[in-house]
Amino acid sequence: MTKYKAIGLFFLVVLFTKVKSQTLENASPRPLAQLQQEFVDLRFGMFIHFNIPTYMNQDWADPEAPASLFNPTKLNCDQWAKAAKSANMSYGCITTKHHSGFCIWDTKTTNYNVMNSPLKRDVVKEYVDAFRANGLKVFLYYSILDTHHQLRPNAITPKHIAMVKAQITELMTKYGKIDALIIDGWDAPWSRISYDDVPFQDIYTLVKSKQPNCLVMDLNGAKYPAEGMYYTDIKTYEMGAGQRVATDKNTMPALACLPLQYNWFWETNHPTDPVKAPSKIVNDILIPLNKVNCNFILNVAPNRDGLFDDNALDALKEIGRLWKNEGPVGKLPALDAPIISHNLAKKVFANSSWSDDSSIMDFANDDDFSTSWVSNPTVTKPWYEVALKPEQPFNTIVIAEQKPNITDYTLEYLSNGVWKKLLTGQNKSRIKVHRFNTVKGSKVRIRIDKADHQVSIAEFEVYNEKR
Repeated sequence: MTKYKAIGLFFLVVLFTKVKSQTLENASPRPLAQLQQEFVDLRFGMFIHFNIPTYMNQDWADPEAPASLFNPTKLNCDQWAKAAKSANMSYGCITTKHHSGFCIWDTKTTNYNVMNSPLKRDVVKEYVDAFRANGLKVFLYYSILDTHHQLRPNAITPKHIAMVKAQITELMTKYGKIDALIIDGWDAPWSRISYDDVPFQDIYTLVKSKQPNCLVMDLNGAKYPAEGMYYTDIKTYEMGAGQRVATDKNTMPALACLPLQYNWFWETNHPTDPVKAPSKIVNDILIPLNKVNCNFILNVAPNRDGLFDDNALDALKEIGRLWKNEGPVGKLPALDAPIISHNLAKKVFANSSWSDDSSIMDFANDDDFSTSWVSNPTVTKPWYEVALKPEQPFNTIVIAEQKPNITDYTLEYLSNGVWKKLLTGQNKSRIKVHRFNTVKGSKVRIRIDKADHQVSIAEFEVYNEKR
C-alpha cells in the first residue's frame, strides 16, 4: 500500500467513526416504556467478569497490580458468544472496568489499560464484534469506584468526574449500538460514593446524549423501595448480596444477577469445583424471575487464557436443553419516569406536627427508607415540611412510605412569605410521584387529610429535574 493510500484509508476510518457516532447521537429516542418492555422480553443473558482480578484469585484486585498481569494468551470472545447461544441467552455484558480501575479497551484516559498489557488488543471491541456476529445484543458494565485512580470516598475531584465522563463517552461512541450500560460501585454501602459525589444526572444525561436508546442501570439500587424507579431505568437485584425481587408481586422491569460459579471472577479452583446446578438455575431462578418481569443475567467467568472452562460450557449447554425463550413476557404497567436528579430535601431542616418521640421529623429526609417520621396518634390533621434555599426552583415531589397508608393530602409551598396550594393528591400507592411545572419556594409542606392508620413518611423528597 502506498503512503498516500494509507493516509486516505486513515481518513476514511476517522470519517466512518465520526459518522457512526453522530448516527447514534442523532438516533430518534424511543419511549422508555418500550425499551423497558424489550429488556424484560430478553429474559436471560450472560455477565462476563473478566479483568485484572482474573489473575489474582479474588473478586477485588490490588489497585497497584501491574498491567503486565493481564495476559489471556488464547482469548476467544467467539467461544463466549457461542456458549451464550448454547444456553439460549439473548445478550452479553462485560466488565469494561472493575473496581480497581483497569480498562480492557483502548482508552485515551489512562495508561492503566489493556493496550499496555502483553495482550495489546481491545477486548471490548472483540467482545462486541463476537456477540453481534452471533446475533446477541451488547451490554457494557462500568465501575464508578476506581481504587487505582483514587476515585473513592472522600477523595473525589473534578478530574475524577472528567475521567468518568471521558471513559463513558469512549464506550458510548467507539463500539456501535450499546443496548444497556450497567453501572456499579455507586451509592452502595461498600463504595460510599453518592449520586452527589459523582452527579448521577450528569452521567445519565451524557449516556442518553450519545445513545438515546441505551438503558442505564445502576447495580446498587436495592436500597430504594421496590415500587419506585430511583436512579436507574431498570430495578436491579444482586442475588449474591441477598437482594431479592418479590416473586409474588413485582411489576417493575427488573434485572437479577448471580454467578454460575461461587464468585464473580475466575479462580484456580473453578475448573474442578462444581458449578451451580443447571436445573436449579432454570427452575428455581430463571423461570420464577421471568414470571415477574425480571430479566436474569448469569455470570460466567473466563479463565486466565481468556476461555470458559469445560464445566461452565457443559452447564450452559444443559441450561439451553432445559430452557427456551418463549418470547415476550406480559405487558408492563404504566410507570413513572425514573428519578435521576439531586434530592433538595435530603437532610435539610424539617418540621412537623407532633411526632412520636422516637420517630421525629428528621427521619423523613435522612435518605434512609427504613426509618420514618411518625405522627403522634392524637393529631387529627398532621403536617410535615422541609426548608429549602430561598425561592428554590423545584418541579417534582415524591412521598415515600414504608407501607401504603396516606390516601388524601395537599401539597403546599411557601413563596415570598405566602403559603400557596400546589396540588391535592389522592393516591394509595406506597410511592407517590408528582411532577408539575416549575415553581419557586423556600419551604414545601404536605398536609395529610386522610390515612388508613397512623400517619408516617419514610422519605419526603423534592427535586428540580432538568426537562
